[in-house]
Amino acid sequence: MDKLNGSIESLSAMQITADTEGLDEQSKTLLQYVEVLAVILRDTVAEYKGYSRKEVQEFIEAESIISTMEVSPGRTNTKVRGDSTEFIHLNEKTSIFDLAFRAKNPLLSTEDIQINLHIDVEPQKTYMPGYPIEKRGVYYLARRLSSQLSLVLQGTDYNQLSKCYSIFICRDDILKEDRYSIQVYEIVNTKNTAPNEVPREHYDLMTLVVIKLGNKVYNGNEEDEGYELFRFLNAIMYPHGENFMSTISEYIDYSDNEELWKEVTELSSIEQIRYEGMLEEITEEVTERVTEEITERVTEEVTERVTEEVTEKVREEGIQAVILDNLEEQIPKERILMKLQKHFNLTEEKSKKYYEKFASARLLH
Repeated sequence: MDKLNGSIESLSAMQITADTEGLDEQSKTLLQYVEVLAVILRDTVAEYKGYSRKEVQEFIEAESIISTMEVSPGRTNTKVRGDSTEFIHLNEKTSIFDLAFRAKNPLLSTEDIQINLHIDVEPQKTYMPGYPIEKRGVYYLARRLSSQLSLVLQGTDYNQLSKCYSIFICRDDILKEDRYSIQVYEIVNTKNTAPNEVPREHYDLMTLVVIKLGNKVYNGNEEDEGYELFRFLNAIMYPHGENFMSTISEYIDYSDNEELWKEVTELSSIEQIRYEGMLEEITEEVTERVTEEITERVTEEVTERVTEEVTEKVREEGIQAVILDNLEEQIPKERILMKLQKHFNLTEEKSKKYYEKFASARLLH
């Protein structure tokens, strides 16, 4: 699985959206990052079939990403280069897109000319809001397409129109048999009695993708179509489970980001005091124990054995203190494990055993 480089901003967004109870707003916060979008687009946009997630990430114009906001003609808060998420006409209800942006169409672009796809992503708490989601999706696509031409005149150049995608990610209220499925709706030529075919790119201008989730637990198999996408969306669209960070790390790699690693694993001032105090305690107790056991001279063998015993004892006390302090501060499990691995040189398996041991003991008290 090709991994994307993660940013400190996207990880922070994952932490603050951990409960995802207010789904729409929280999901938009997370979906605005290119590394998250790249995972979704790679498996939903036909033009990206065969490309790696890293390549798809490069296709996305990050500066064009705009989440729900008012960007109206003639107003002073219009963002330069950003795709407007809102289209307003006289006496008409405002239409707002959750997340709108542009991304390169590699099938039509050349070295000299870049053709873009116009995409909007719509995270939805329910698939049944009181009207068919599919109708809303088609309407959004029509508006997205028409917005590319500011004003239609006699000499309007329709060659300017580029393909639009609307991707709806629906979380709840899905029929059991439809859970974890993808539906794609697009314009196709269903009848042609002429000897020549019109190039598909002349009419293939709107594609609606409806992704249906439906359960906090995804029990798909690796061979199932859409398995990797569903597993990723299940992790970010529902309250974060115990294995959230390990799942996300299979798609997005945060280890190369030194700033991020430092922030996630850095000991607090209280933890640092405990850590330094632990080192002093090791030295003092080693000296005391060696003095008790050896009256005439200290041998290397005894010193090594006693040092090992005392170090393990005090080290475990330090590990326990860090775990309990972080639990008290409601720090996520994955972040605690990362601290233990870095500062106590533990393997992932060992850090998990210590966590379970001391976290369980805390609950018993």
